[in-house]
Amino acid sequence: MILIFLTVSLLFTCSTSTHQPLATPTNIQSSLKPLTFDGNLSFENIHQAANDFGNIYHFLPSAILYPETVSDISIAIKHIYEMGTTSGLTVAARGNGHSHHGQAQAYQGIVINMKSLRGPEMQFYTGELPYVDVSGGELWINILLESLKHGLSPKSWTDYLHLTVGGTLSNAGVSGQAFRHGPQIHNVYQLEVVTGTGEVVTCSEKQNADLFYGVLGGLGQFGIITRARISLEPAPMMVKWIRVLYSDFSIFTKDQEHLISSQNAFDYIEGFVIINRTSLVNSWRSTFNPKDPVQASQFISDGKTLFCLEMAKYFNPQEIDFMNQKVDSLLSELSYIESTLFLSEVSYVEFLDRVHVSMSKLQEKGLWDLPHPWLNLIIPRSRIPEFAREVFGNILTDTSNGPILIYPVNKSKWNNIRTSMITPDEDVLYLVAFLPSAMPGSTGTNGLEHILNQNKRILCFCESAHLGVKQYLPHYQTHEEWKAHFGSKWGAFVRMKSTYDPLAILTPGHRIFQKGRVFQ
Repeated sequence: MILIFLTVSLLFTCSTSTHQPLATPTNIQSSLKPLTFDGNLSFENIHQAANDFGNIYHFLPSAILYPETVSDISIAIKHIYEMGTTSGLTVAARGNGHSHHGQAQAYQGIVINMKSLRGPEMQFYTGELPYVDVSGGELWINILLESLKHGLSPKSWTDYLHLTVGGTLSNAGVSGQAFRHGPQIHNVYQLEVVTGTGEVVTCSEKQNADLFYGVLGGLGQFGIITRARISLEPAPMMVKWIRVLYSDFSIFTKDQEHLISSQNAFDYIEGFVIINRTSLVNSWRSTFNPKDPVQASQFISDGKTLFCLEMAKYFNPQEIDFMNQKVDSLLSELSYIESTLFLSEVSYVEFLDRVHVSMSKLQEKGLWDLPHPWLNLIIPRSRIPEFAREVFGNILTDTSNGPILIYPVNKSKWNNIRTSMITPDEDVLYLVAFLPSAMPGSTGTNGLEHILNQNKRILCFCESAHLGVKQYLPHYQTHEEWKAHFGSKWGAFVRMKSTYDPLAILTPGHRIFQKGRVFQ
């Protein structure tokens, strides 16, 4: 597989050339205007739908649909399907616009603003196996707040909660709880989906199971998720939040793997890499308290490559003594640098919504709308030492452009044998996420072109070393790369596409299939 990355100028050239089918805006409007919706189909102020969090690709649609009902979505897709291949029209569902490479954009097509979908209110079942029925356009933060009113909470999260249900379930939904509960796609009982023919289908493990599992992690290729039944569990009130540092990568990963294999350890386990970060532990003091303030103040991080293990233990106030004893016992099994033990107690909501606080600060400083050339990888445990030596030892020289996350998960919790999610074939996998921000106009190490080239070096190393790495939130430029990504699942993926979206109308931004071309 040849990995191709484009420079900034080429990226913007491609946004108006061969990647998307061309259509005539006048003909598109005349064909769509007769349609009747409960919501609104707008041909104005469409530029917002050509932007996303990645801020690299900008594909301008012809219209934005603001649906009030599922019927609105069905009508639009069915109309385009009945027009056949000659129109070139495609459809993309957009949640909170947090895509990185234009996946929720549709050049000269229709972007569906899923947040405007007004389905039934959240419906809770609080029996033996509790769940909540929610709109596909609902934000996870809202589900958390409403669930807590019933003393319940979803089991699995993403680090950032201001994302839509449909968006995360179309990818996987991964965070530090995934080692225990699996990703969010492992914690869904039922879906309502609008397929590429406009049909509204209810699906589950026992009803239309092929569509149910295909849509979960299916990158929006087979249908738009309009409703989901999410598994719940009793919610805690408080969180013991802990950070410790390591200088030895092998000890760091050994402790991480020990914790995810324990039956009654922490509830959340993540980690991140810090390269040459000045006064690191002092920057934690606004949120954490050092176990030994004197030793912590003497710790020097300058010029070092360090690895942070981040853990959380959930509890209720009446359990605090038992919880503290349990945490002390778990920490005694680890081999971190003792002077770097930092602890904090926060509410459950504060902990889960912690990233939003940082995001809000970036918005206040005008740094939210920068390009975000993120790279997310899933790496087999057996190859993680080799990956770390090359990437953290040679390719990267600092982490000043953004965080680097690294943490293991148990594949047995992922159920990706049936879902469309693609992972390497080992029992323990590592999630590694490079999350930089690029400064517009910069030609230095914080410039977009430099970071893209750095990502390319990482991917080329993984390929040349045959590490068996898979991308999470995958982004490829060619049809052959997509085939290589899906591997033995490619044939099944194509069959699902030909069954549920035979004209390749849905989610063109991934560039897996092109409308009007025969599936291969």
